[in-house]
Amino acid sequence: MDAAASARSPVRWPGLDGADERRFSLFVVGDVRIEARASLPGVRFTDLTADRLAYAPARAVVAGTAVNLARHATGYFRRVSVLAKIGDDDFTPVIRRELRRIGVRDRLLVEAGTANGVTIMLRDGPDRSGRPDGAGPGVRLLVAEEDAPGRRLTESEVRAAAAGIRRADALFADGYALLAPASRAALHAAARVAREAGTLVAFDLVPHDIDARLPAIDVLPALAVADVVISEAPTLARVLGLPVPVGAGQVRDLLPALDRAVPGRPLWLLRFGATSLEHVLAHRRERLLMEYPTGYGADVERTGFGDRLASGELYWWLSAR
Repeated sequence: MDAAASARSPVRWPGLDGADERRFSLFVVGDVRIEARASLPGVRFTDLTADRLAYAPARAVVAGTAVNLARHATGYFRRVSVLAKIGDDDFTPVIRRELRRIGVRDRLLVEAGTANGVTIMLRDGPDRSGRPDGAGPGVRLLVAEEDAPGRRLTESEVRAAAAGIRRADALFADGYALLAPASRAALHAAARVAREAGTLVAFDLVPHDIDARLPAIDVLPALAVADVVISEAPTLARVLGLPVPVGAGQVRDLLPALDRAVPGRPLWLLRFGATSLEHVLAHRRERLLMEYPTGYGADVERTGFGDRLASGELYWWLSAR
């Protein structure tokens, strides 16, 4: 990364609202679902001791890790493609229309005779007592259908899409694919195709409790094939079996352990802060590159912020190279 590029953070340039000049191509492998979202202003989940009817803002959207990232990436990248396995029901044309609407190239694979995956996201509201510890965005409850088509994306299906991966400047994948054997193998196949072609590999270490779902031996190989890893610092610490860092100093203390655990020289983009979104530490082996604030705070919409930030960081990273 040259000195001029490293002197400015991706939050300052290209920023979080898209780039002045859209460049590069991004190939996203991930999950596509129908998601019902609702927020409960003035209600905490801990207050609920009986059935409750709440009239509150609610909507259904095409979501999932691949679409969520791609929706923001189109503001930076000249071409964005999404590879995902989806179901075969009344939601299928809705999903395809949404990808066309946001300007994403559809590489969707339809699994005949299956339903599309559904996710429900509920977020509670600030504590009504007005106590300082009740401030903030509230708690998110995410209920995801376990047996969704995305868990059955296969190596052969990825290899059939290899030409698109080879043409891309970067491949983006995430840790949800690691949760099922078939999609885990597909993720590694996509990374192999990318590395053989010189396409850079970016990996987002989610879900944030992946350490409770998988042993480190199933997670670390995905980090080892990545050129850039995006992660909340507490998540990465737990995967490595280390104490959860509190504050910038302890996040820096985590860096030598990363260098020992993962071969190569990936660029680590480690989120940290009160909600693990306020700051980023960018690190490459034996070198602290920079630390920057993200601009996230109580007055910023949390949903989608991480994908906005990741899209700008990927564009910044590719431009710096």
